[in-house]
Amino acid sequence: MRARDRQEQATRTHLLLRAGGFTVATAESLTGGKLAVRFTETPGASETYLGGVVAYATALKQTMLDVPDEVVEEHGVVSAECARAMASGVRASTGATFGVATTGVAGPSEQEGKPPGTVYVGLAGPGLLEAVALELSGDRATITDRTCDEALSALAGILQREEVGLG
Repeated sequence: MRARDRQEQATRTHLLLRAGGFTVATAESLTGGKLAVRFTETPGASETYLGGVVAYATALKQTMLDVPDEVVEEHGVVSAECARAMASGVRASTGATFGVATTGVAGPSEQEGKPPGTVYVGLAGPGLLEAVALELSGDRATITDRTCDEALSALAGILQREEVGLG
């Protein structure tokens, strides 16, 4: 996705959040803050983006985002279960309407026996707790950029369903 398209995607997501009176917070691992940057590059972002946590270390996922020990032990941090827990944790700690989380393997080597490009995007909101599984290819920068694209796209899709449901 080109830089201009990325900016348009972030702006569209911001406008959907604003139209619904919603807020969002992020919990990032493999994207290392890139998703927060995508949200905050949009003019007026302070109306909808509350903030985020970059929890690269497993211990921080557990302490700052309240990811249960059982999730880490049974499923690992590169899992749909961890992504959902991270999204739920950041939503609870910030009071945001929606929590969006990223976890996975950017490479170049495997983690938890999973190859680079194995990514999960967690989404938490009113009556919503889900994870999107992705299998991406490319180098670290490409994988993290694509993860942000997919996270914004997933949130926008949910917001569009909300808009239709309310309309």
